[in-house]
Amino acid sequence: MSALRTPTSVASTFLIASALALSACAPRPGEASGNNGHAADIPVATTTGPAVSCIPITSIQESRVRDDWTIDFRVSGTKWYRNTLPNRCNGLGFERAFSYQTSLSQLCNVDIITVFANGTAGGPRGSCGLGMFQPVTLAKAPAK
Repeated sequence: MSALRTPTSVASTFLIASALALSACAPRPGEASGNNGHAADIPVATTTGPAVSCIPITSIQESRVRDDWTIDFRVSGTKWYRNTLPNRCNGLGFERAFSYQTSLSQLCNVDIITVFANGTAGGPRGSCGLGMFQPVTLAKAPAK
């Protein structure tokens, strides 16, 4: 027996899906909502060369999410690339977890990352585009 879809059930399904999609854009508890997603404690980055559109995936040794706009990638030992996203990626700075999928051997500025929620309610929260990869030297954090 197949389910009968009425205009009301289709509209309800659409409203629920829309609400879920919009909830990914809303700030979560503990997430900064008044600062436009920029963290105050991001290390200062000094540019060391021209920005590149891609970095080899095999050379990525570490990634550090700084806020909703910024990810630093460490490649080949001590070399860092700062990726400033062209648009705010809500939840990225709070969750500090993302994934990517590409058919290439490189991560590029045209690729999309997916933010993942941590904890028992884990799972995808939304997707965002990457920016250019800017080679940088990161300032040392001050001693506390």
